[in-house]
Amino acid sequence: MAVNLKALAPKLINLMLDTVFVVDRDHQIVFVSNACENLLGYTAAELKGTTITDYVHPDDLEATKDSIKRAEQGEPHKDFRNRYIRKDGAIVYILWSARWYEEESVRIGVARDVTALKEAEDELRFLAHHDPLTGLINRSLFNDRLRSALSSARRRQSNFALLFLDVNNFKDINDEHGHSTGDAVLQAIGQRLQGCLRESDTVARMGGDEFTVLLTDINSVDAVTTVVQQIMTVMAEPLGPEFRGLEMPSCSIGVACYPDDGADIDALLSVADGNMYAVKRGQAAEEKQ
Repeated sequence: MAVNLKALAPKLINLMLDTVFVVDRDHQIVFVSNACENLLGYTAAELKGTTITDYVHPDDLEATKDSIKRAEQGEPHKDFRNRYIRKDGAIVYILWSARWYEEESVRIGVARDVTALKEAEDELRFLAHHDPLTGLINRSLFNDRLRSALSSARRRQSNFALLFLDVNNFKDINDEHGHSTGDAVLQAIGQRLQGCLRESDTVARMGGDEFTVLLTDINSVDAVTTVVQQIMTVMAEPLGPEFRGLEMPSCSIGVACYPDDGADIDALLSVADGNMYAVKRGQAAEEKQ
């Protein structure tokens, strides 16, 4: 028995997980497959006759129109991503493959929902540059920002400061109260550091119980000293009741200022690290007295 492929075509299209759109030269939807309801929340009947660009996220509209022009001129229209707004107001990321057919004066596009993929990509990108425990940026991204700060300071002949912060006797917390409590303390430290600094400053967890702070556009050593005092004051505040009386550990902070303490990153890191250990030794000596 012969199979009527022409009659089967609409059924096959509506079985596809991806959504098929047929759009005319005025961007009106003349056909859309049933998968559109999962994609945008609208039924095919609701979308037919409406303008497809009305559903594009406003921030992506210009790029979308440019892509449509290229498709109508016969250029490849594959792997184009943009955002659409669903009926419920949510945002969906769509990957498109489309082609313009001059004889019929329509553009046929296949839309794939890649929202989950985009979220996974964003998560991987975040994890590549951030510490998963505290949410602070990690050593890699901090070093990039430090290099950028150095380059900017050289061009503008401005100053910046680098702070090294080490938590004193942190090992005792892990040994006596467990690593979960130690992790909670590190999270509290990260939150306090972020809370007492400017938005333009950068805080990072370098690993273990070591943190760094980048202070840009610092006008004087006194300004750096003020920030260090603010950090020490915030760090001295008691921990919350969830810590069951555990005291916030003290910290040692070493400072290096550009250009007084070094003209390159390695020199500044070395000075800040050395000053931090000098502070730590001084604090230990005071405790013995």
